[in-house]
Parts: sequence; structure tokens; C-alpha cells
Amino acid sequence: MSSTVGHAPRQGRAFAEQSRLSLVRRARRMKRCLDVAYPNAHCELNFSTPLELLVAVILSAQCTDERVNQVTPALFARYPSAADYAAADRAELEELIRPTGFFRNKASSLIRLGAALVERHDGEVPGTLEELVRLPGVGRKTANVVLGEAFGVPGITVDTHFSRLTRRWLWTDSDDPVKIEHEVGELFPRKEWTMLSHRVIFHGRRICHARKPACGACPLAKDCPSYGIGPTEFDLAAKLVKGPERDHLLELVTNS
Repeated sequence: MSSTVGHAPRQGRAFAEQSRLSLVRRARRMKRCLDVAYPNAHCELNFSTPLELLVAVILSAQCTDERVNQVTPALFARYPSAADYAAADRAELEELIRPTGFFRNKASSLIRLGAALVERHDGEVPGTLEELVRLPGVGRKTANVVLGEAFGVPGITVDTHFSRLTRRWLWTDSDDPVKIEHEVGELFPRKEWTMLSHRVIFHGRRICHARKPACGACPLAKDCPSYGIGPTEFDLAAKLVKGPERDHLLELVTNS
């Protein structure tokens, strides 16, 4: 199983020989299927301001969105501004974010982030990729989430789910997040990037799992080069499907 994660199994090698035009057409068919499967896909982190979103995304590293959402109400109430993070008592901040893991490193990032925002941007979160990635603790993934959700700027968010699925689908063969972002971006109109990211991530969390994808209950199966790395029998695969969309997803497969 592990040898096929992120790569096409033997029966999918024909996909790897597709022309560029065939790849674009297949990718866009899969995207249309994702649109139907996850019409309400969205960022699953709770926030009300660009700063709150930026902080939540930093905390989400190596942590579930659900756990972050449990922590952030008290955190946001205690630190409503960048200046508050810059002046935070480290011990108090660490205790508030401890459940998200790696809390010492994350506390350092948040304190430095607050100071940088105050010093460089009058305490406001900037709205460009170039400015965001210069901030402490902010990489391209975090920046693209903030741009897409807080500023309406299209971007591709390459998290572990997005990277895994796009390589399984042979939309890219790269392990480098920046290359994945650019190669996948070339397959779709720019205006679709943000929602595409959400829907791919939703699919990774609900069906196309890292260790045991639900291949036999996947609405993308006919266009997937990696079909078969998980169970293909519908009843067995259906047990692996997660999330509030489960009934809808299974209905798409049984009615196709």
C-alpha cells in the first residue's frame, strides 16, 4: 500500500502517457465532479477577521481544524489585535494554545508575527502574497488561505491532502509545494483556484484517505489513475467515507 501512495498503480500507467490536452480535460472533468460532490466546501477554521484567520492557520500546522476551533475563541478574546500578540506573556499564550501541539514554537511565531505586523503594517494583515510570506511563521500555503478567504484573491492551498491527491491523480508528479501550486494552477482558470483547493481538501478528508482511500465509493473513480490502492468493493469502501456529506457522496456513486 505505501508504495502506491501518491503514485499511479500499474493499471493507471496509461494515464501517465496522456497528452497535455487529455490531462487538462480529465482534470476539469474531475473538478466538475468535485463541484457536485462538495458544493458547500469551505475553510473549516472559524474566524471573523484576517488576523484571526492568519493565527488559526498558523495553529493548524500538525493539528486538526476541529481542535484549533476549540482553542481560538478564548485566544481571540484575549488577543484581539496584533499589538496584543506582540506584547503577550509567553507562558500565558503557550497555555492557551497548548492543545494544538508544538505550542512553544507556535507561541514564538505568534509573538513575532504580532511584532512584525505592528512594525511593518500598522497592525493590519497585508493583502499580497509577497508581503504575507515575509511575515514570521507564514509560508505560501498559509498566505494563499488568507488571500483566498480574507481578501478574495484566488490561490491554491497545497496542504498534505492537496499534495497527496493531486499526485495520485497525476495532475502533478512533484513533491515540492510550490511546483504543485504552479502545475495544478496551469490546469484551471485562476478564478477557480480557491474553491478547487477547498474541494480537493474536503475529498482528501472524506474519501481519499492517506492510508486507505475509499476507492469503491469514490465519484471520481473512472478518471482516477490510482483507483485500486484502496478497497474497490462498494460496501467495504462505503464504511471508510467520512463527513456530513457521506449520504450525498454515496448517492452520487450508487446513482452513477
